[in-house]
Amino acid sequence: MAEEMKVLDPEKEKRKIQSVKKMKEIMTAYYIEAKTAGETGKKVAWITSGGPVEPLIVMDVIPVYPENHGAMIGASRMGAALYEKAEAMGYASDLCSYACSDIACAPINGGPIGGLPRPDMLICCNNICGTVLKWYEIQARYFNVPLFILDTPFCHTEYTREMRKYVRRQIDEYLRFLEEHCGKKYDYDRMKEVGKLSVTGQKLWQAVLDTTMHKPAPMSAFDAFFHLALIVTLRGTQQAVDYYELLLAEMKKRIADGIGAIPNERYRLLWDNLPVWYRTKWLSEKFAAQDACLVADTYTSAWCGSLKYVDENNFLETMAECYTRIYLNIGVDEMARTVTAMVDKYDVDGIVMHSNRSCKPYSLGQYDIQRIVEKQKGIPSLMLEADMTDERKFSESQIETRIDAFIEILQEKKRKT
Repeated sequence: MAEEMKVLDPEKEKRKIQSVKKMKEIMTAYYIEAKTAGETGKKVAWITSGGPVEPLIVMDVIPVYPENHGAMIGASRMGAALYEKAEAMGYASDLCSYACSDIACAPINGGPIGGLPRPDMLICCNNICGTVLKWYEIQARYFNVPLFILDTPFCHTEYTREMRKYVRRQIDEYLRFLEEHCGKKYDYDRMKEVGKLSVTGQKLWQAVLDTTMHKPAPMSAFDAFFHLALIVTLRGTQQAVDYYELLLAEMKKRIADGIGAIPNERYRLLWDNLPVWYRTKWLSEKFAAQDACLVADTYTSAWCGSLKYVDENNFLETMAECYTRIYLNIGVDEMARTVTAMVDKYDVDGIVMHSNRSCKPYSLGQYDIQRIVEKQKGIPSLMLEADMTDERKFSESQIETRIDAFIEILQEKKRKT
């Protein structure tokens, strides 16, 4: 008996972002290249998501991100099993689920892509958290490969002259590390080209995110979570620039054609913290069913938030400040100023804050940020407790109840205005 033809929903098909297919092709080719690096003679470096990747691109080293791998593990719903394996290996249940799942994957080549390609070196920058230091030390010992640590001072309110000198010296040490382990001199002329491509890619990514200032927004934060991959993984390449030009053109066409991310955008929301990777679809559909669109987020914008500190014509000299003054390496008051500015920029009606058990630097100041933003902007906020990768920390019924109550508050506020 022939299978019944699946009936497509024309309305849903219209809202699909066509560039998704191209993104998947690029990321598939990227992982194939990384997995076969041993056959082509290229070197592979594991690097933290906030680390300076441009020097690796200059040296033709393939950058691989264990945090990206953690996101894939979460999206594939493999996080709980791998977390349990890490616990059996002796790691505490309160540790970062990205770190635990990655550490658990290494001995068994686990995860959705059969483990990450073996690294030739590890690059760790602590501008995102302190956990990465121990995480990368563990993996450097396991794979018996060299580790470079770039230490960025915490910028509570300002970036001092002493900070600039301290981080800039480490950039030079980083380049010497790469020369030693790649067996060739650093190409400073190519660095200029890569720096310009990096800045161009970040500007394009910001332009993509800014299309959601339009009403209705042509994409949502849930879409941004997916399309973020290239600005993290291939920042500083022509490929990333070309892709974001394509995506930006598609967003502009959607605006011209009146196509919104959801059928009926009534409430515009801002998301704070990392995604709940294993429930992005459920959350997206839950908010959309209530006519609520998450039009912006602090997570995906972090990869272009430091643009004002970098000079594309003098990238090497200014990258130290750019990589130090990122969102997770500033004080709570500075974070609150960033969030309030986004509230105005994207004209949002409320904030959804993911209190992420795994990410302490992102989550510990959220109640202060919530209080500051509510006082200054007079908009309600919703706090959801979960985890970015470990699905055992997600209570569907509790979160569904909180979302429903939050939407009722927004409805009441709309009625009064």
